[in-house]
Amino acid sequence: MAREKDASTFARLVRQRYSRRRFVQASVVLGSVVVTGGISARAVPALSRHVFEEVPRGVDETHHVSPGYLADVLIRWGDPMFADSPQFSPRHQTEAAQLRQFGYNNDFIGFLPLAGLPDGTTRGLLCVNHEYPSSRHMFPRGLFDRLSQDRREQSAVELAAQGGSVFEVQRRNGRWRVHASSPFNRRLSALHSPMRLSGPAAGHERLRTSADPTGQRASGTFANCAGGMTPWGTWLSSEENFQDGFIGAVPDDHPEARNHAMYRIGADPYSWGTHFAQFNVALEPRAPNHFGWVVEIDPMDPASVPVKRTALGRFAHEGAEAVVARDGRVVVYMGDDLIFQYVYKFVSRERLNAGNAAARGNILDTGTLYVARFDVSGVVDWLPLEYGTGPLTPANAFHDQADVLLETRRAAKLMGATPMDRPEGIRVCPDTGVVYLMLTNNAWREVADAANPRAPNPSGHILTITEDRGGHSGLRGQWDVLVRCGDPMDVAAQAHWHPATATSGWFGCPDNCVFDSAGRLWVASDGNTGADGLWGVETRGDAKGLAKAFFRAPVGAEVTGPCFTPDDETLFLSVQHPGALPDGDFDTPVTRWPDFDAALPPRPSVLAITRRGGGRIGT
Repeated sequence: MAREKDASTFARLVRQRYSRRRFVQASVVLGSVVVTGGISARAVPALSRHVFEEVPRGVDETHHVSPGYLADVLIRWGDPMFADSPQFSPRHQTEAAQLRQFGYNNDFIGFLPLAGLPDGTTRGLLCVNHEYPSSRHMFPRGLFDRLSQDRREQSAVELAAQGGSVFEVQRRNGRWRVHASSPFNRRLSALHSPMRLSGPAAGHERLRTSADPTGQRASGTFANCAGGMTPWGTWLSSEENFQDGFIGAVPDDHPEARNHAMYRIGADPYSWGTHFAQFNVALEPRAPNHFGWVVEIDPMDPASVPVKRTALGRFAHEGAEAVVARDGRVVVYMGDDLIFQYVYKFVSRERLNAGNAAARGNILDTGTLYVARFDVSGVVDWLPLEYGTGPLTPANAFHDQADVLLETRRAAKLMGATPMDRPEGIRVCPDTGVVYLMLTNNAWREVADAANPRAPNPSGHILTITEDRGGHSGLRGQWDVLVRCGDPMDVAAQAHWHPATATSGWFGCPDNCVFDSAGRLWVASDGNTGADGLWGVETRGDAKGLAKAFFRAPVGAEVTGPCFTPDDETLFLSVQHPGALPDGDFDTPVTRWPDFDAALPPRPSVLAITRRGGGRIGT
């Protein structure tokens, strides 16, 4: 990741709130209770509400879950999505087959309950993002290097493997299965899923291309990472690292040159633009403006046209947590997953009318997008990104609200927002209303500031926002740091956990998170020392900051998309890019998880975790 600096940080204030002395004191306290096997739970009596036996720290070729639980593989890359889907054939992949199969690198998971069957079967729809392809792990050596047409087919397969999947799952006799014949099942992809653009930027000149002269249509979606489910039952899929899909460049004096540079357009790890004009900015300089949005999808209607909601801004979206504020307006919290980028929330203009489907369908098209400024005093202010406000004027090349939304990052920087250490997962606790933000890491930070209290910050931290009396739709709140992640036994790391956190309990690089119905926080990691996994983290009371390891991923994998069923009896997890290490590929992987079949490569998969004998997870 390229190195960035930002003058709007206020590092000189950090010592007022998180002094070096406090760091050392915390580290000494933690260091003083070290015993064989971890940090002594006797040091500070605490009872975690996460009741389970921890998974030991380690790395190997398979996954591990807390004793007493089952972790069943529900669906894998290439598995059938429909009754007529072809069987997975990794050495004979085609675009047509991939469009009928489960996609690659599953990330966000959302669960939408359906009415059960008379025989007692529980049903629901899973909404799953597919973030990005990994060519060297997807294809055998030499498979697509013979003719240019072969390389085009590889690009087509990679584009088909992204987007998303909606499919019905059924639980019978305690085990979940995919219902491939369900009428709800649907695949979304980058080339073959027409989508509508809505909101202030829709139809704008900067969205018009030769393929879409109206500026109101997109061919599909890709780079889909985290997301959310709305209170009215739709799925918000976040387009994240869309910049990687494009090749080419425009001249320095082109109207989109600054925009492309800000979003790093043309990174080109895939060369799709060699075969598909919409991914070549020299041919279609406005095409990248069709991506970097939040896409709203109706899982209950597979014939519906997904909508890219431009009012929510354009950036590397991570998360889209939708809640209803006390005044009835809809609020969507979001992060921009890049070092020194920002935290946002959108507040709808209208109040949610659950009984009016038409009004509900357009509620994310009108409202105000805000960006966060974290003050050293512990105050967070939400700054409006509205055309004509402060520096967002023609003097700075903003000529209307569409310009502000198309160049959200630049608008946020000019408004004085706080650059953060990779804002990723963001969730609202259901019973307290507190917002929890995962800040994954920032190895390039040279000087700490109040809300990013370590420099560099290779292990990340978890930050909380408690909105003031205005609630989620208000413009001010209070922020604090829940934990500073990393190894508490390493004084130099300046990690801070509850002292009862054991050796297996601490982790680095928090990424996705979820709350269960009891308001307990669960955090997935991406870049942890050792294997990535899922941890239960206490957020309140005497046990605040106590973490416990529940699940451990196979080597090279990242854990994403944790999602509970409403009864908390099933936890769905995504295991992404298993075996993705520099010394492994399709032919010689470091693991063949989850099949462990010599004829099959490692396959990203969704797991369904349940308690042996039934019951709620973690109690």
